[in-house]
Amino acid sequence: MLYLDNAATTPVRREVLEAMAPYLTGEFGNPSSRHTYGERAAAALEQARERIAPLLGMRRRDIVFTSGGTEANNLAVKGIAIAAQQTRGSRHVIVSAIEHESVLASADYLQRVHGFEMTRLPVDGAGRVDPSELAGAIRDDTALVSIALANNEIGTVQDIAALRRAAEHVPLHTDAVQAAGWLPLDDLGVDALTVAGHKLGAPKGTGLLAVRGRVPIEPLVHGGGQERGRRSGTESVAGAVALATAMELAEAERVANAARVAALRDELVERVLAEVPSARLTGHPRERLPGTASFTFEGTSGEAVLLELERRGIVCSSGSACAAGSSDPSHVLLAVGVPAEVALTGVRLSLSQTHREGLGPVAEAIAASVAAVRGL
Repeated sequence: MLYLDNAATTPVRREVLEAMAPYLTGEFGNPSSRHTYGERAAAALEQARERIAPLLGMRRRDIVFTSGGTEANNLAVKGIAIAAQQTRGSRHVIVSAIEHESVLASADYLQRVHGFEMTRLPVDGAGRVDPSELAGAIRDDTALVSIALANNEIGTVQDIAALRRAAEHVPLHTDAVQAAGWLPLDDLGVDALTVAGHKLGAPKGTGLLAVRGRVPIEPLVHGGGQERGRRSGTESVAGAVALATAMELAEAERVANAARVAALRDELVERVLAEVPSARLTGHPRERLPGTASFTFEGTSGEAVLLELERRGIVCSSGSACAAGSSDPSHVLLAVGVPAEVALTGVRLSLSQTHREGLGPVAEAIAASVAAVRGL
């Protein structure tokens, strides 16, 4: 099988397993315990923070370890907004129409439970937010702007620098889950940033929210006051070490990997568009993640095409793994102007940072799978 669903999850890297193994065995202490075992665990946890912080342009104290991207996005959107409501009376949040479900659901929660108003910024046909639209949406009571650096379904990369300027004084959070390992994250100028370890070779259940110290944040999980009171619960030391190791490896290899994989992606896109009738590339044609190629195939069913591809030894997806089981068309494809019936034909192929093989056979398999579904 050829696995092309790396935007959903990636295999754990051998170096990451080796780095975290001691903290699953002999170094098993609770980092909150005041004895030798606990002190060694606490030291490893802080070292992981120190290793991660410069990769994000943040300070060590800004790093909050979480169980993954969804929790980190919830903490960012709810935590920053509720703190602003409590301190300044803010009651307005801004998100884009193509955010991950964890951001949209968190903003919806703020509306339903805390009386916030939400603005969903539209995107253009390539999936990009117009900075002038953001500037026009900012209000005196805006608590937070949350716009992903790169979209998880179509791969479009936002101009975060322009959006940062448009947001002015309002805290800006970016979901960088898909961008980590592909794009530089240390000079974005954002106030809060989300990373999930399992997208770049760390285990599932590892992640972080980096939030600058000047930004007040209300914790969502209460208890013993771990993570400087921002996220209670005994930390996963092994998970933090794994995440730090995976992020360091990804950054060291990022430039070379991104250039190589982007060339493979471009070859795949060119062949699919040439060989598959009615194939359409979704997302921005240039400002997109190096490893993501997403298409619609009008006159098919995306799920049926996926089954045909798996029969031919290729595993990919129809969109966000976090929306698995839904029969509704992708909200991302709808937002970029794809008709509902065509949105149901979407297929996403996502390469890993270590992918090296040519994708000519994949294009051939796509053409054959689409033809089979259309009954040609």
